[in-house]
Amino acid sequence: MTKRIALLFAGQGAQTVGMGRDLAAQYPAAGDLFTQADAILGRSLSSVTFSGPESELVKTANCQPALFTHGLACLAALRTEVGALPVHIAAGLSLGEFTAHAAAGTFSFADGLQLVAERGRLMQEACERTNGAMAALIGGDEATVRQIAAEFDVDVANFNSPGQIVISGEEAKIDAVLEVVRDRGIRKAAKLNVAGAYHSRLMRSAADALAPKLAATPMQPPAFPIVANVTARPIADPAEIRSALSAQVTGSVRWTETIEFLVDVEKVELFLELGPGGVLAGLVKRTRKDTPVLSITDCASLAAAVATLRD
Repeated sequence: MTKRIALLFAGQGAQTVGMGRDLAAQYPAAGDLFTQADAILGRSLSSVTFSGPESELVKTANCQPALFTHGLACLAALRTEVGALPVHIAAGLSLGEFTAHAAAGTFSFADGLQLVAERGRLMQEACERTNGAMAALIGGDEATVRQIAAEFDVDVANFNSPGQIVISGEEAKIDAVLEVVRDRGIRKAAKLNVAGAYHSRLMRSAADALAPKLAATPMQPPAFPIVANVTARPIADPAEIRSALSAQVTGSVRWTETIEFLVDVEKVELFLELGPGGVLAGLVKRTRKDTPVLSITDCASLAAAVATLRD
């Protein structure tokens, strides 16, 4: 494998009941991570992840550590099959940035799991204390969406791909935006089925409470570069990593720029998406359509990816 490979890790919303169950059964390295997660958290995260119910898995406090563990379990199973994978660089969407850092050894699995569990708990609390919402705007350019967000006093949460931008803020203000966007050149707009206003100022309490947890977590420079959501550029200094991981709770996820940087500047030739759903593969294709992506979420997709890598 001589290609320049980038790892991509999924964010909240990609979770599915049953993710990781077959990998844990077939690959001891993957199964051990779920066993460790249960012991570290003092509850059966694996049971919720493997068997649901969905109403429990979708809770922020559950799905964030579940996605973190599943992403690393996918990587562990892949390494069981192909050995030392030559990773050039990595990135993760929102929560996935934490998973990427754990994959690169910035912090341990245990420390990372405790961080994301706390992040999920704090964000869930912030959702319960505020009346927030998010909406996806399709077909508008960045300048137009920024202008609309400023006019209606909401935040731009995600730049997912060209023409797909998510806004976040107080529900009444999001509803007001949805009343006018068609007249502003936005082709399609839809409110998202989420618990609150992620990546907005309504998450300030979560970001403020997470910062001391990040400060207390041992970190070292990652073994391979990790692109930060808030800068769309790699950050290696532990102090800067802590700052970026805190800032992304309220800041914009600059995913379009991230993929452009990975392909145009870092010359990534192959993406490996580690996590459920294939959402990131879709965003890559809408941003740099000619760059191949292999999505790994279960034993079947792992086998297909391994066959392609070996070829």
